[in-house]
Amino acid sequence: MNNHLLAKFALKYNPFTPDIPTEALYVHPKVEQFTWRVEHSLIREGGFALISGDPGTGKSVTLRLLANRLKSMRDVHVGVIQHASGRLGDFYRELGELFGVQLAMHNRWHSFKTLRERWLHHLESTLLRPVLLVDEAQEMSSDVLNEMRLLSSMQFDSRILLSVILAGDQRLNDKLRRDELLPLGSRIRVRLQTEYASSEQLRETLIYLLEQAGNPNLMTTALMQTLCDHAMGNYRALCIMAGELLAMASQQDRQKLDEQLYFECFSQPKSSNKRK
Repeated sequence: MNNHLLAKFALKYNPFTPDIPTEALYVHPKVEQFTWRVEHSLIREGGFALISGDPGTGKSVTLRLLANRLKSMRDVHVGVIQHASGRLGDFYRELGELFGVQLAMHNRWHSFKTLRERWLHHLESTLLRPVLLVDEAQEMSSDVLNEMRLLSSMQFDSRILLSVILAGDQRLNDKLRRDELLPLGSRIRVRLQTEYASSEQLRETLIYLLEQAGNPNLMTTALMQTLCDHAMGNYRALCIMAGELLAMASQQDRQKLDEQLYFECFSQPKSSNKRK
């Protein structure tokens, strides 16, 4: 949506798109507690954290909030895995690029040793703590997950070199229960299980989004309640429906979104019973 259309609604940006400013994201108290534990405990001591839940319940948003906070910390180097479904060689290539290490793909032992030496050197000389964030971690192979576990510590697990935050859906929890991944599952120190939101939680989120975007009166109270009742507890579904209404209001040159607009946008057409 262009700036002219946003100005018509008295909005600084479209509050229903995924790329809204990080400071405009609503932080649930449960998420705030999780991020605090990661910032003040896990990052200092190292280890694994896990964010899991169904699609649309806030996993990626939580990871985004956490990344923003960690990047503001002076002694933390944050790396984000972009290709979670890659093979082991791809994983090492990405780690080498993230942490500025030249790795020999034909010699996995050399790459393994070089990465751990780099992280140990940073910890001892600069106090720089490496952190790895992985979204859609359910797509990672067991080989990559186990390699990440082996990379993260040394001296019989008494020296933790790396902090890892994994985010994924229920398939990740199921994967961590497999025999070959039980050692990794037992090392998860901090967990957050995201859940489908109540209608009241969705309403609080919607109000916050509109306030941060600059127009808390964009929607009628009745419309906000209708949206929250039909979003099925899913934050993503809520924003998609609200975004559709905003686009339709723009097309029809309306300045306020109401229930009538909702019925026009989402009402199901009556099926014809006539036989051909």
